[in-house]
Amino acid sequence: MENAIVMKNVCKDFKILNRHEGLKGSIRDLFSRDYKTISAVKDVSLEIAKGEIIGYLGPNGAGKSTTIKMMTGVLEPTSGEILVNGVVPYKERTKNSEHIGVVFGQRSQLWWSLPLIESFRLLRDIYMVPKKEYEDMLELYRSLVDIEPILHKPVRQMSLGQRTLSDILAAFLHNPAIVFLDEP
Repeated sequence: MENAIVMKNVCKDFKILNRHEGLKGSIRDLFSRDYKTISAVKDVSLEIAKGEIIGYLGPNGAGKSTTIKMMTGVLEPTSGEILVNGVVPYKERTKNSEHIGVVFGQRSQLWWSLPLIESFRLLRDIYMVPKKEYEDMLELYRSLVDIEPILHKPVRQMSLGQRTLSDILAAFLHNPAIVFLDEP
């Protein structure tokens, strides 16, 4: 079976300021910066077949979100190789985004002040989803979950559960080949 995602020896390091304590330390940091390197992801290799469903588990700070951000093209790995549907995500972000859906738990892709249906319409236009496909997807959503009561409600007035559901549905709106759910 063909692989949807291939990662080989992927690492991601971050260079962060090594801050010194106290007033003297703060003044020193203004003139002389001292950095340290933190390894967020270290030597990750995996292959995920098309159609396969996986969970990526680990404790806080293990690099799960960083790994997902590299697979979606948000971050470039420090070293190693990543292919998502045959595309190097950080080099071809637009092409990659056409075929993936993403839900980051703390970051919504919905417009806060607009009713949900308007966010869906904007996403339809961004992803250039044909009107018939869009209408079919809305009908599917109506048959699977009781979305009708919140379609015309501004996102800011929704409960956390309603917003989470709406974000997940938005991620599937353009019928992506892969969906990443990061603490939805």
